[in-house]
Amino acid sequence: MQGLIGKKIGMTQVYDEQGVHVPVTVIQVGPCVVVQRKNVATDGYEAVQLGFLEQKEHRVRKPQAGHFKKANVGIPRVLREVPLAPGEEAKVGDQVTVAVFEGVPYVDIIGVTKGKGFQGVVKRHQMAGGPAAHGSGFHRQPGAVGNRTWPARVFKNKRMPGHMGNTRITTQNLKVVAVRGEDHVILVRGAVPGATGSIVMVRKSIKKAAKKS
Repeated sequence: MQGLIGKKIGMTQVYDEQGVHVPVTVIQVGPCVVVQRKNVATDGYEAVQLGFLEQKEHRVRKPQAGHFKKANVGIPRVLREVPLAPGEEAKVGDQVTVAVFEGVPYVDIIGVTKGKGFQGVVKRHQMAGGPAAHGSGFHRQPGAVGNRTWPARVFKNKRMPGHMGNTRITTQNLKVVAVRGEDHVILVRGAVPGATGSIVMVRKSIKKAAKKS
């Protein structure tokens, strides 16, 4: 299994074998249940649909409830699709735990960043702004954005005030500090995107694996 669904628990600190202080993020990973198995014959690719965390049946629509009933599983809150490695087998109803990350040195974390609302260019793009002294009429404005006679327009992708945060990003190559199977948690070095309690995807690192091979 290349990855699992998880929930960000929060940050703490641990000490490694050399007694060095390490900041880590604690992520509850699984257990996930296989809701659907996709294959080349019927879908054109190999993957599984995983469910994570259970909820009450009345919170889903009837077609979704029928989908879960067909698989003979509970009613998961979160559904995600994960590709399978060549030759890897998985059956509907299987439980997948954090044990899949045993011996994995690095992981990628996919999550949605905290939303900051509408922000100006100083906060959103770290622009310097104008003089802070008294008498200046230019403090935190973006300054000139357009052109003169030609091309007489504002170019696309110009850094401007606007919505900040609440975007899906991937933090790559985070070191796995510990995998605690009895608690269904994984400890990774550093911060991961999202607020405490948010849903994330934890997958085996792609770039580190490519370098190793």
